[in-house]
Amino acid sequence: MPSYQVTIQFEVSDAFMQLVPPHRVYINSLINKGIIEHYAVSMEVQKAWITMNAKDKKEIQKFLQKSPLYPFWDLVINEIFVLDGQQYRLPEVNPN
Repeated sequence: MPSYQVTIQFEVSDAFMQLVPPHRVYINSLINKGIIEHYAVSMEVQKAWITMNAKDKKEIQKFLQKSPLYPFWDLVINEIFVLDGQQYRLPEVNPN
């Protein structure tokens, strides 16, 4: 299944902050289902980055539209060619 990088720009407001708790519940459910691999938010630049697994960009869009914060977002979805990192490696073998 392909992976996608979603970049989200947002502006913080009181209405936005009130929706953060139900949004986190929804994001946690997607993480638990293996749909979201990584979720990062910077309040400094008011951006979020989400790595997601889905069959296509339309499916990604459908998942994200269910977030209570969706109306506040300006997002870009890009398919990932390579996704690598420490967590994708086998643990180092340490002989006793």
